[in-house]
Amino acid sequence: MIKGFPAKVILQGQEPEKSEKKYRLKYCSIIKQKSEKGEGHEMKTGKKKLPVGIENFEEIRMKGFYYVDRTRLIRELLENWGKVTLFTRPRRFGKSLNMSMLKSFFEPGGRKEVFQGLAISKEVSLCEEYMGKFPVISMSLKEIDADSFDTARELAIQMINGQARRFQYLLDSKRLTSYDREAYTALLRADMSEAVLYGSLKVLSELLEKHYGRKVILLLDEYDVPLSKALDQGYYDAMLLLIRNLFQQALKTNDCLEFAVLTGCMRISKESIFTGLNNLRVLSVADVEFGEYFGFTDGEVKELLEYYNLSESYEDVRKWYDGYQFGHTEVYCPWDVICHCNKLCADSGAQPQNYWSNTSNNDVVKKFIQSADIGTTKDEIEKLVAGEVIKKEIHQELTYKETYHSIDHIWSVLFTSGYLTMRGKAEGKKICLAIPNMEIREIFTDQIMEFFKESIRKNGVAVNAFCDALQSGDAQKVEKGFSDYLRKTIGIRDTFVKKPMKENFYHGILLGLLGYKDTWILSSNEESGDGYGDILVRSEDEAFGIVIEVKYAEDGRMEQTCKEAMKQIESRRYEEVLLKEGIEHILKYGIACYKKRCKVISHNTDDKNEHDAVC
Repeated sequence: MIKGFPAKVILQGQEPEKSEKKYRLKYCSIIKQKSEKGEGHEMKTGKKKLPVGIENFEEIRMKGFYYVDRTRLIRELLENWGKVTLFTRPRRFGKSLNMSMLKSFFEPGGRKEVFQGLAISKEVSLCEEYMGKFPVISMSLKEIDADSFDTARELAIQMINGQARRFQYLLDSKRLTSYDREAYTALLRADMSEAVLYGSLKVLSELLEKHYGRKVILLLDEYDVPLSKALDQGYYDAMLLLIRNLFQQALKTNDCLEFAVLTGCMRISKESIFTGLNNLRVLSVADVEFGEYFGFTDGEVKELLEYYNLSESYEDVRKWYDGYQFGHTEVYCPWDVICHCNKLCADSGAQPQNYWSNTSNNDVVKKFIQSADIGTTKDEIEKLVAGEVIKKEIHQELTYKETYHSIDHIWSVLFTSGYLTMRGKAEGKKICLAIPNMEIREIFTDQIMEFFKESIRKNGVAVNAFCDALQSGDAQKVEKGFSDYLRKTIGIRDTFVKKPMKENFYHGILLGLLGYKDTWILSSNEESGDGYGDILVRSEDEAFGIVIEVKYAEDGRMEQTCKEAMKQIESRRYEEVLLKEGIEHILKYGIACYKKRCKVISHNTDDKNEHDAVC
């Protein structure tokens, strides 16, 4: 039975391959008629729908979704042929969609019309030779996600069962012997033995080759996900053994294999999983070949934005989602671009946001920040956040177990997983690294602030002293305490962002410190007087209030900037909301910051005296 087709399509009295072909032709004819009528193809605006979260190539093409043509990948894959090819790319860069496209192109009885008008359709001789001519085994290993090895093994068996069910016509194939059918039936069993599981892909390849008289193409998407999940849940060694044995038989000793394509995020070392596999070709983000087939190029993004009448949003899209370099090609994250365009189509005023990180817990960045306990690494992180470039030796062949063994390995994982990208050409293992764009920078800054808040919770004595100084109006102690924290934390520095965003960092540090006091009520950017005060503090018993205005001294002129902050508090009457609540004792602070320095001016409404300090 063909996946996605009713069981009744296997017509009585016909050979399975003829029955399969006849039904596909009938089915595709119906779909084509619907397509020509335009059923379900376009948005109310008359534009094609955006394929948010859709990874099925035929669904995108048959249901009228917007598609950025990647079919040239087929020609290049065949011309630069490799027995086993592994593409390593960060998540959300179109790996699964490309694998679905390859399956649609090569498998027998496929829908040729889905390639109509695309680049590959112009390669007439190539299409005649390869399109629909090879049996395809296609699986995504990201389905193997479990909290125990037993459950993970069951999921792996279900995955093999599912693949076998796609080819149920093998049971009636005249080209298979009774022993072959018995071997096939074993692939449908839920109580599959270890030996059958390890050899399942190889056996299925042999049966398909016998039936079709052609060697098999094997597509394994997200090949490394089971190992990542197993490491998190504590059954890594058992899962490694399963995957290694499965791959060894499918890829190394499989004479029925035409070629195989694998995708994943990490390039796991040969010794770990690809033992003895000499025909493996790895194409990572550092390699020049195939650079443009994962991600959107600048021209493609401009064309997409123009199609949806969103060209005015180009600069925002570029700053937030561009900046990745694969080989020599600069690309955008396609997931981000599609998600943001979808938002803009619904709300023209939608602001860029972090779509990519919402699909992951960003643990690698968190652990990287936590590991930066030496001056050199802290300085390097600050440079990256400021938009500068750091040169590092990158080890692309790691095992998952080695991921967090050292800070050097974490640099490598940040690179392979897309949190850092290369700039310029690699010099052997030495690569110039940078944060790609505003979206990834925000992930770093968020994790820096989270780490700062964790450190505050562990150091109550110092934080209490700082808060006591604020409450007493001691500008010098406030400044000294704040300066100490600025020196200790990883700074979020200047060159990457505009002044308001620089101020946000210092604003966040202060909120983190003040939030330690359980009896203080904090508000940020609350409307008061003729504007919105940066930070307002109320004591729980309403005995006192604090007004704080933070400014960034763009040119380093701390004193002038500090006075401007205090003047803003006075002129816009930020204390008014506190006075209306009956709070009479109010302290006002103008704070100017520049890199890791600050100046503080305080004004106490009781004594009308101004105190200042500079460090």
